[in-house]
Formats: sequence, structure tokens, C-alpha cells
Amino acid sequence: MLRIANLSLLVLYPIAWFAPLMRAGLLPLFGLSEISVMTGLQSLWSSDIFLALLVTVFALFAPYLKTIGLALIHYDLLSPRVEKTLEVMGKLAMADIFLIALYITLTKGIGVGRIETAWGLYLFTFCILASLFISWKTQQSPPKTAN
Repeated sequence: MLRIANLSLLVLYPIAWFAPLMRAGLLPLFGLSEISVMTGLQSLWSSDIFLALLVTVFALFAPYLKTIGLALIHYDLLSPRVEKTLEVMGKLAMADIFLIALYITLTKGIGVGRIETAWGLYLFTFCILASLFISWKTQQSPPKTAN
């Protein structure tokens, strides 16, 4: 079951990256623009390359590489000793959820603009939390012995 759940994240992550995380607008009278992980990254690459690189690592590479690593462990293609490294990658991936929540809170506190969360934020959060759960359950499972 963990194998299937983990493999499903390989499909769900890219969907979450392109899904709208939030809708933002300057004033309530104007329309709202949808913001996804990818549109946010595109904007960052044109304005702040260092921050864009950090977000790319935390939002895209860390969770996806962790998921691939767990899949390799589940199919006995990678040593379980790597689980600690994958655990750290999962914690790094959780940092972007914190940043998104912080941006929403700050923007709502200013009162000039309008922000609405969208379904992609929930999907992205689900993917990160599911990955943490799968990692935890993988560590809980007894080591396989060769027969």
C-alpha cells in the first residue's frame, strides 16, 4: 500500500505545481489572478534569481527526489540507510508550505489586496503531508531479511 501511495505522489506533485494555489488581486473590484507554484517561480526568476533557486529546490526538487528515493527503497533498489537523508529532504519541502501561509497572512494583514486560497494549495499540502506520512511508515516497517 505504501508503494502505491508513494508512486501516486509522482503524478500528484506535478499537478500540484501547476494547480492554482491562490487567487490574488489588488482591490476587491478587480479580477483575481491565479498563482501556482510555476507562475510564482516564473515571476521569481525574472526578479530574484537566488530566491527562485531556493524555492525551486524546496518546492520541486526536494519533495520529488524524496519520493523517488522512497520508491527505490520500497522496491529494494536503494539502501534503507538513506532514509535519514530523505527525512531531511521532506522537512525542507515542508518549508515552502510555511512560506505560502506566511505570504497569505501578510497580504491579508495589509488590507490592500485580496487573496483567496485555491484547490492547488490543498493538493500541494496533501502531497507534502502524505510524503511525510509515507516516510514515517517506511521507517516504522521492519527491515526485510533475505531468504
